[in-house]
Amino acid sequence: MGKEKTIKENKELHVVDNQEKKPYLTKRILISAAKQGFRKAAEETMKVMGYNVIARDGWVMKIFPDGRTEKISPLEPENTDYDLALD
Repeated sequence: MGKEKTIKENKELHVVDNQEKKPYLTKRILISAAKQGFRKAAEETMKVMGYNVIARDGWVMKIFPDGRTEKISPLEPENTDYDLALD
């Protein structure tokens, strides 16, 4: 029972070699934090500027608080005639 309690209390910790416990960042936590940050930034930008600029469906566009959209310019595909080497 003591072991179950420890596991529940430390669910945000990662056990390394069954001895050392270190906090770690999961993909789910990172995605959640990023989404929350983008939502907050979008809300603040909307309050300050009265619109947000986004890329959607091949266009750069303004989104207004009433849901109206205004296309600014089409996105142009980037030149992909090169080899991409990932480390």
